[in-house]
Amino acid sequence: MPRRTLGDKPMTNAERQARYRARVAARPVIHYRRAADRRSRTQRWRDAVAELVALQAEYVQWFETLPDPLHNTATGEALQAIADLDLSDLRVIEPPRGYGRD
Repeated sequence: MPRRTLGDKPMTNAERQARYRARVAARPVIHYRRAADRRSRTQRWRDAVAELVALQAEYVQWFETLPDPLHNTATGEALQAIADLDLSDLRVIEPPRGYGRD
């Protein structure tokens, strides 16, 4: 395959690279915007608490399946600390609606 030429002599690597960069720079750049979160603060709070409770259940299950010799390791202690957290207070909290709608 013959090399591309610039006039009567072959292009150098730098010339080929400069043409490529100019061609890439001329392409339109498409930016995608992330969808807006339309949930209310109350709904986001409830979703966050539900996610925390679900994660805690997963960590409890992980700790229970962890072999006994690993309970005293850093991982075991961290899993135990997460399992010991009392998230029941978060479940009963109902955030204020705000702006006179309480």
